[in-house]
Amino acid sequence: MPTAHAYPEHNFAVFARDARDSLTPNETQRTTLIVAACYIVAIAILWHVPYLSAIIYPFKLLTVGFHEMSHAIAGILTCAHIHSIELDPDEGGATRMSGGIPWITLPAGYLGSSFIGAALITCGFDTNASKVASLVMAAFFLFTLWWARRNWLTWLLILGMSGLIVLFWFVAGGVALRYFVLFIGVMSCMYVLWDVIDDTIARKVNGSDASSFAEICGCCPSQVWGVIWLIQAFAFFAAGIIIGLVAFKQSAAQQADDSRHFLPVPGSNSGALQQLLPTSAMTSSLACAAALAVLLLHRW
Repeated sequence: MPTAHAYPEHNFAVFARDARDSLTPNETQRTTLIVAACYIVAIAILWHVPYLSAIIYPFKLLTVGFHEMSHAIAGILTCAHIHSIELDPDEGGATRMSGGIPWITLPAGYLGSSFIGAALITCGFDTNASKVASLVMAAFFLFTLWWARRNWLTWLLILGMSGLIVLFWFVAGGVALRYFVLFIGVMSCMYVLWDVIDDTIARKVNGSDASSFAEICGCCPSQVWGVIWLIQAFAFFAAGIIIGLVAFKQSAAQQADDSRHFLPVPGSNSGALQQLLPTSAMTSSLACAAALAVLLLHRW
């Protein structure tokens, strides 16, 4: 008579224990989660408070840039010709292209910027990953500038953000860069969630991606597609946090040690501010401040 073994139950118990250990945050990860939660609260408040909303205005434009860049990338992958990318001072944007597959290029804006936000949140759990994310963003910036042509707002925004990235790279051995990347990721995900709700669920905007997609499909109204994209955006947001918890278990001390050997910061072994912010970083920070000041003045 065959004997029943408990191997399946044992394997499941081991798997459950490993999953629980992987998803349990360590001290450094708890700090990251607390900071991310503070970002969510701060962004939600600043978003709706008059005058104070100007503080996050440049970052709103940056997330619009991610949205338009996602349209452009989807267009390239479907053999479209990209004519230009434009950002509007009223927090709008447009990607002008010919050809491509609208079934793919239209939803790519929301889904692509959600994916970018989730990836940045994941990278925000680790200093070296944040450095890699910054280099990838730099490549995105170059492509956006190429397609922006003479759109001065896009140039001004990207130059300002590039200055901030360089500045934070040199602060505290890259720790400030990690929290900056985390903030951009949270901002991008929240902007997608709010934009989908505002354009498709709370009110119907005829010129939105969802309404254009609904016209092409013909089977569902734009509100239905808005709900579907909203669920996908929430899923990306959650996935970014979960992957960050599982993939980056190093403590703050371990991350600092690893960071010293990966694209190290000049003068990172000294605590002097002059060494933390060498001439190149100071120049970049001044250029960044000037660019963002002009941007905010134009906004006012």
